[in-house]
Amino acid sequence: MTCAAHEWYMAWTQACAVEISRKDALPVMEKYQANSLTLLGAVSMGTGVMIGAGIFALTGQVAELAGPLFPLAFLVAAGVTGFSAYSYIKMANAYPSAGGIAMFLERAYGPGVITGSCALLMALTMVINESLVARTFGTYTLLIFNIEQSSSLVSALGVGLIMLAFLINISGNRTVGVFSFSMALLKIGGIVVFAVAALWATGMSFEAAKGAQNVAAPGGFLAAVALAILAYKGFTTITNSGSEIVDPHRNVGRAIVISIGVCVVIYTLVAFAVGASLSLPEIIRAKDFSLAEAARPAFGEYGLWFTVVLAIVATASGLIASVFAVSRMLAMLTDMALIPHRHFGMPGRIQKHTLVYTVIIASLLTVFFDLTRIASLGAIFYLIMDIAVHWGVFRHLRGEVRANTAVLLGAIVLDAVVLSAFIAMKVQSDPLIVVVSIVGVGLIFAFEAFFLRSRRQAGRTPGQHS
Repeated sequence: MTCAAHEWYMAWTQACAVEISRKDALPVMEKYQANSLTLLGAVSMGTGVMIGAGIFALTGQVAELAGPLFPLAFLVAAGVTGFSAYSYIKMANAYPSAGGIAMFLERAYGPGVITGSCALLMALTMVINESLVARTFGTYTLLIFNIEQSSSLVSALGVGLIMLAFLINISGNRTVGVFSFSMALLKIGGIVVFAVAALWATGMSFEAAKGAQNVAAPGGFLAAVALAILAYKGFTTITNSGSEIVDPHRNVGRAIVISIGVCVVIYTLVAFAVGASLSLPEIIRAKDFSLAEAARPAFGEYGLWFTVVLAIVATASGLIASVFAVSRMLAMLTDMALIPHRHFGMPGRIQKHTLVYTVIIASLLTVFFDLTRIASLGAIFYLIMDIAVHWGVFRHLRGEVRANTAVLLGAIVLDAVVLSAFIAMKVQSDPLIVVVSIVGVGLIFAFEAFFLRSRRQAGRTPGQHS
């Protein structure tokens, strides 16, 4: 997140406090955010969010489901993401807005239950990703001290990182944007160095194929694709900053395509590097820290340290940017009158309050769920929200945004197929997370229906400030 974007948001929240309706607030938003982010900046932001804990934590989990075909799972996930990105690109090109997905949903469905519920699903997906990042940080940090992996220690370190991210964000530090950009370059460069060096040191072999008895079943492979999609979903950060980008009608789509392309290359390199260094059973045994384990055979303890430090940099910088992004989205939903807000005696602006809510939820998830369950919950929530976006564009806006019907339907079908395969796999291996997901989605929709009905009974409608 750039300093300019941060300054825009602070100014916008003050301006919105004196606006009497959203139709007046939107021009105020556009005034403060226009042309503050170049194409290079947008690509840096997108790749900085996408290339983080996902690749450090998910590689082993994807290998567990897909077997020796796990590099292919990342490639197929990129294809599914490409179809998904089409709807977001079309919407962002037509209506570039800092509201991003929340604004897209509102244009498709109006300010009602579906818009509020799906926007909350997206926000929760981002918070779930924060807990994934936090636990990944804890897992890799313990490797430095050669301490046996302990859930309580991982949780404590993860919550500590979330608190640090909160303090940095609450302080309004002007260096956050520069720090995030620098760390994005550092972690991308470091991951490429790791992947290329590991492939070179192992002679371009692929040990993962040698340790596998059978190729994964189609259902397992598709479930792996669903999980791998989490490593790409960060491209939505670009759409959430649509009108901040220079020439957004042209550059939003370009930034998304470039960011996904960069990630495809890096993820493929990493997957083959891990598979070159470790057998499949070894990858699965170290699934929460497979990149660090893959560095050990090729480079010894120095390689382990390099990878661990890289993971710490990636997770810390990613979490700092993510906490701000989620709190901004929740503040946007509050301004749209789609979610309630209570000060609970806290001073300051709404965005400061949503920072508190964000870190509390992320901390609870970090404490009570392991990496596998956090990733599973995030995949299910994200794919449900993604299908809702595509259906909204197909049903209500495809003519307005000039979207291709076949691509929209293709995106819906692909999402539905991988989601169904993932749920079917989890019903067998971890039915609790399926129950938690279904109950969670149901509660979100019930909560939105109750909240919006109570507002109507009180004579207020979504879009009116309390």
